[in-house]
Amino acid sequence: MRPLPLFLLLTASCLAAPALTGQPWAAAAHADEALDQALHNPMRTPAFVARDAVRHPAEVLSFFELRPNATVVEIWPGGGYWTEILAPYLMGYGTYIVAVPNAPKPLASFSARVAGNRHLFGRIQITQLGPDHADFAPPASADFVLTFRNVHNWMNGGYADDMFAAFYRVLKPGGVLGLEEHRGRTDVPQDPKAENGYVRQDYTIALAKKAGFVLDGTSEVNANPRDTKDYPKGVWSLPPTYEEGDTNRAKYAAIGEADNFVLKFRKPAR
Repeated sequence: MRPLPLFLLLTASCLAAPALTGQPWAAAAHADEALDQALHNPMRTPAFVARDAVRHPAEVLSFFELRPNATVVEIWPGGGYWTEILAPYLMGYGTYIVAVPNAPKPLASFSARVAGNRHLFGRIQITQLGPDHADFAPPASADFVLTFRNVHNWMNGGYADDMFAAFYRVLKPGGVLGLEEHRGRTDVPQDPKAENGYVRQDYTIALAKKAGFVLDGTSEVNANPRDTKDYPKGVWSLPPTYEEGDTNRAKYAAIGEADNFVLKFRKPAR
């Protein structure tokens, strides 16, 4: 069955802003200012703001070399932590596309949340992406494809290769794929289903290279050496999920969020 792209355009009431100048220094200065404003937006969810100390959004997005005038696709936004930052950041100058899982419930839930918070989210193009729906944006249309802690989901579903191939197709030559994932142990073979939520860094790099990407950088900003990666409920034993409830909660709170790697890949320029 041929997949059909589905877009929802939501227009904010206040989008007026001056155009970026052509000088690289001006664009860089504005990027820093725009990111600072997005991070300190009082409309952000307080629980998300509290996680900034462990998720390091300014450092991660700077590592990806994000620009406020770019075309950015965020893949599978989950609770919307990054969406609350990226939407205001790109609101005045860029294009922001969010690809939710290809199922009615995630689409309805995310669309309703955006519609109810237009002053925060502004203009967002909402589309869908899944194992039977890879046509989530036009080919060679995006400067950046970003995804956070999702590779294990695609591995579990058996379609990780298809997802990386879709990212490659959508990116412009020279475009960046930025991702974060829970880092698996190197002393055990990678479970191809990633049942515990952890993925080896070298395994992820191999997936991206198979699709045609070139590794352009790694970051340890979200590393956590306290994470032993051997819990009854996998990565979900740790905060913020606490899948085991009150069992060992103090222990898991002391460990903190999972050990995560951050990778930057580039689609080769022609």
